[in-house]
Amino acid sequence: MTLRRTAAPPADPSNEPDSMPLPVMPGSPMKRNRAAQTAPTLKTNSALDPAATAAHAQAAESHKHDHSHHKKGKKGGDFVETAVDCNSINKDFDALLNPFYYSKSLTDPINTAQDKWNLLPAFLKIKGLVKQHIDSYNYFVEVQLKKIVQASAEIRSDVDPNFYIRFHDIYLGNPRRADEEQDSKFDLASTITPNECRLRDMTYAAPILVDFEYVRGRQRVKRNGTAIGRMPVMLRSSKCVLSNKSEAEMQLLQECPLDPGGYFIVNGTEKVILVQEQLSKNRVIVETDLKKDIVQASVTSSSNERKSKSYIILKKDRIYMRHNVLSEDVPIVILLKAMGIQSDKEMLLLVAGIDSTFQEDFAINFEESVKLGIYTQHQALEYIGSRIKINRKPNSFGITRRNHVQEAIEAISSVIISHVVVENLNFRPKALYVAHMARRVLMAKHDPSLVDDRDYVGNKRLELAGQLLALLFEDLFKKFQFDIKMNIDKVLKKPVRTEQFDAYGVVAIHGNHITQGMNRAISTGNWSLKRFRMERAGVTHVLSRLSYIAALGMMTRISSQFEKTRKVSGPRALQPSQFGMLCPSDTPEGEACGLVKNLALMTHITTNDEEQPVRKLIFALGAEDVQTVGGRELHGQGAYIIFLNGSPIALTRRPKFFLNSFRRLRRTGRVSEFISVFINHHQNAVHVATDDGRICRPLIIVEDGKSKERDDGIRRLLGSWSRGVFGL
Repeated sequence: MTLRRTAAPPADPSNEPDSMPLPVMPGSPMKRNRAAQTAPTLKTNSALDPAATAAHAQAAESHKHDHSHHKKGKKGGDFVETAVDCNSINKDFDALLNPFYYSKSLTDPINTAQDKWNLLPAFLKIKGLVKQHIDSYNYFVEVQLKKIVQASAEIRSDVDPNFYIRFHDIYLGNPRRADEEQDSKFDLASTITPNECRLRDMTYAAPILVDFEYVRGRQRVKRNGTAIGRMPVMLRSSKCVLSNKSEAEMQLLQECPLDPGGYFIVNGTEKVILVQEQLSKNRVIVETDLKKDIVQASVTSSSNERKSKSYIILKKDRIYMRHNVLSEDVPIVILLKAMGIQSDKEMLLLVAGIDSTFQEDFAINFEESVKLGIYTQHQALEYIGSRIKINRKPNSFGITRRNHVQEAIEAISSVIISHVVVENLNFRPKALYVAHMARRVLMAKHDPSLVDDRDYVGNKRLELAGQLLALLFEDLFKKFQFDIKMNIDKVLKKPVRTEQFDAYGVVAIHGNHITQGMNRAISTGNWSLKRFRMERAGVTHVLSRLSYIAALGMMTRISSQFEKTRKVSGPRALQPSQFGMLCPSDTPEGEACGLVKNLALMTHITTNDEEQPVRKLIFALGAEDVQTVGGRELHGQGAYIIFLNGSPIALTRRPKFFLNSFRRLRRTGRVSEFISVFINHHQNAVHVATDDGRICRPLIIVEDGKSKERDDGIRRLLGSWSRGVFGL
């Protein structure tokens, strides 16, 4: 007797008692499974997308050929394995990118929250996950490097006043081996690749080239393309050999096409600079110390020339300025007098405005200047100059030190609150900034809710590889200049010389200091900058290659400078302002919990934008120059001060109109999309920010309850990627 296995007849739903078809929502698993069982291929609208039809016809044909080689699954379902040809991917790009998940195509309107998920793959294909590292490094190499050198472009000799070395330009060459000629006059195309550096334990670096002129005897000599050191090159940056390479070219260079880049190779080891979390630079932070009964407003000034921290302190109902350059706290009235605000009434209006409560609180400060007998600007400068710590040595020409007034002018203009620029000894912008800080202190005294939260995301900035390398290079370049100056002075002091002194050899010799400093910092992870009193450890880590996701996760990790051993809950707590910017769950256990964070998928970190065009735009939108108005108008009814990167520059009486006009220009592409503008009604201020390190997240604009993002926006995103942007 032979047994035969027969297929069971399909169930008739009409025979089932009380049977009802279950409702199926678009995109639900039931609908997707049912579609997979009933149809071997996906249906598309061929009239809308002929490329999609061709792609799926090809897939169906391959399905038929492979059908005989695979087992049949239960209920007639097939386990299909198809090989993907790279050429067909490139040809039928639109078809492959057509989002069939959620049963939607690109031609359908975007109405529901589920449709927004279509934006995520489009966004990531354009941006990738490590673009912020690469953008930061590119900005450092192309912009910041030149600004650092321009800020200290000249080396003068103390022995011979006619001798100088002046740097005109600085730029990064193409990556080369350390044993190859570095100067640009030897224009040899190097064949170095990142993989060779990994295998041979080399550093993947490029020469730092300068154009400079100097004095030789009675001649001026110019030299171009002289190497002063080597700088590690970030993979996939604009200076890397992998930049803008296709998948096939990446394979020829023995690199993984999916490798995102964003790291360095030093002595054959892959090193990644972790994102560092810092408090905002050039922003006023108001804090209180209940134990000492102190309210203070602090600002960390950062410019290419100088970095310093200034405090305005309220203690015993009096307001003082505190700074490292001053041997003792200076009363604010004396400081404002030194800055040219000589009228007591104008001073009162600048700080307190027309509010009688603030006026009463501030009036007590005038007693200090009366007791000390200081009534004029000259007397105030004398007072401050006598309290300045002088570290400068008298020079060799026999010129004596400057008097107290000159020292005070120098300190006020370039050291105290150094990010506010003083031009032609016009101290009014700086006086307005000091008055603003004093007003913030008085406001916090009366309303404790106006004290700033240090853990708020808006008060933080993220330092990327570019900013950290800029700090390191600035410190090394200053040391490089100092070594050259010492060497030159030593030679020029000799009364008898057999030949004319040529400074070219001195410049070339000292370049090794920059190379060693950069390599040491990246390989050890210790950022030790004596000039800025900065000591950081663990800035760089070896790139984890445990898996592809592990490497990507390391690139998006944020490291805080807060001491891990301190048992404080504040910095570790989950901040509501982190929503959409930082991952709420991806943080380690133990003492690093909440201090080591990870960026969200769609987070963007800004690079610096030029201030000058934005400044012109602010005035073009009808704002008044803040220097032309008095204290009464400054804090009058409905007046809002406009701050650009923390500095007061203009006044507007129509803040809502200004905000809407600025946003309209931003949305139409007239200004950069990463320039932020917002109103702070508590402080009567409009803040415009163009600085780097701000955390951004994409938002969909909604007007009158309807989304402004349409399906053609996603198509443009995907189209721009297919035109050659090689991303994740």
